[in-house]
Amino acid sequence: MRPTDNLMPVDQALSAMLQLTPLAEVIEQVAISKAAGRVLAKDIQSTCDVPPADNSSMDGYALRLADAGAPLPISQRVAAGRSPGPLTQGTCARIFTGAEIPPGADAVVMQEAVSFTAFDDLLVPEDLKPGQNIRRAGQDIRRGATILKAGTRLDYRHLGLLASVGIAELAVFRKVSVAILSTGDELVQPGKALQPGQIYNSNRFLLQGFLEALGAEVVSFEQVGDTYAETQSALRRAADQADLVLSTGGVSVGEEDHIKPAVESLGELAIWRLAMKPGKPVAFGRIDQSIFIGLPGNPVSTFVGAQVFVKPVLARLAGEAAGEPDWLTGLASFSAATKIRQEYLRVQATWQDDHWQLNAYPNQNSGVLTSAIWANALAVLPPESDVAPGDKVRFFLYADQTTPKPDNN
Repeated sequence: MRPTDNLMPVDQALSAMLQLTPLAEVIEQVAISKAAGRVLAKDIQSTCDVPPADNSSMDGYALRLADAGAPLPISQRVAAGRSPGPLTQGTCARIFTGAEIPPGADAVVMQEAVSFTAFDDLLVPEDLKPGQNIRRAGQDIRRGATILKAGTRLDYRHLGLLASVGIAELAVFRKVSVAILSTGDELVQPGKALQPGQIYNSNRFLLQGFLEALGAEVVSFEQVGDTYAETQSALRRAADQADLVLSTGGVSVGEEDHIKPAVESLGELAIWRLAMKPGKPVAFGRIDQSIFIGLPGNPVSTFVGAQVFVKPVLARLAGEAAGEPDWLTGLASFSAATKIRQEYLRVQATWQDDHWQLNAYPNQNSGVLTSAIWANALAVLPPESDVAPGDKVRFFLYADQTTPKPDNN
C-alpha cells in the first residue's frame, strides 16, 4: 500500500464533518441592539405594512388628477409625521417627502414642475399620471410577510429591516463557545523575547480573530507543552467548557505529536489525514459533547483549514445553513500541477472587464503567512490537475474587495 492510499478526499471529509456536527438548539431572546452577528432561531414576520400608509416620494403638491386643469388653491400643509385631513375638492395640499397622502389625492407633482398664478394658486403640468410620486402602503413589505428566515446571521442590513417593522426583541441561537489550544514547546507569546529555537505564536491570534468575526465566543486559550499527559489534560479542560475545541500543531505522527492519541483516549477521532495541500494532518472527532478539530501548526495550513473546515462546522453549530462556499470561476495567470492531493493556492482575484483574473503568490510554502495578506482568494486545484495560463480555475474569495464581485459561474 502506498503511504498516500489512506488519505481522505477533502469533499468526503467535509461532508462527514457536517454530518457528525450537531445543529444548534439553545435559543435565547436578545434586544435588537444586541443582535448584530447573532443567528436567527425563528422566522420573522412583519408586524405592519412598510410603508404603513401611502406617502409622498418627494417635496411637492398632492392633488386630484380630475382637478388638474384649473388653478388650485393650497388648502393644507402636510409634513412627515402629521396626519392629513381629506383633500377638499378643487384644491391641492403642500406636501413634503415621506408625508402621508391626504385622502382623495391620487398624484403628487414635484415642486420644480409647478408655477403659480398671481393669486398664488397652483398651476400643474398636463402630463400627470395616477399614482405619480406616491409610494403605496406595503410596497416594500406586507403585514404578515416573512422577512427573514431562521438561520440568517444578522448584520447591519438585517437590523435596519427588523427595526423598520417594529421588532424590538428576537430569538437567536446561543453563541458557539470555542476553546483554542496551541501545542508546541517552541511557541512564545508576542511581547516576549525569543530564545534560540523559539517562534511567536501567530495561530492563536489568527484563529481568535477569525472565530470572533464569525460570531463565536472564544472562552479559553491554553498553550500546551509537548507531552502526552499535558495534552490530554488540556483537551479535557477545553471540552468541559466549549462547544468546539480547536487545536493547532501536534496532529501529525512525530514523537512530539500527541493530539491524536490524546483525543482517542478521551473520545473519538473520526477523521485524520486528508488529501489536501497545505494541511494534510487535519483531525476531526468528539470529546464528550464537544466537537474537536485539530489543524496543522504551520500558519498557512491553519489558515486554509479554518476557511475550508472550521467555517462550515462553526456555521452548523451556530444554526446557520452550512455548505459550499460561494464558488467563482477565474482565468489562471500561472502554471501549476498537482499529484494526489487537492491543492489550495493563495491567489489575488481581480475583475477585469468581463472575467476574474487569478494571480498566484510566488511562494506557496505553508509557512509564508504574508501570502494570506497579499491574496484575497483560494484557488482550488483538484488532484492530478495540470493548469496553464488562461485555464479556468475554481476559487472562492475570503477577503472583501473594492472591485465588483459578479458571480460568473
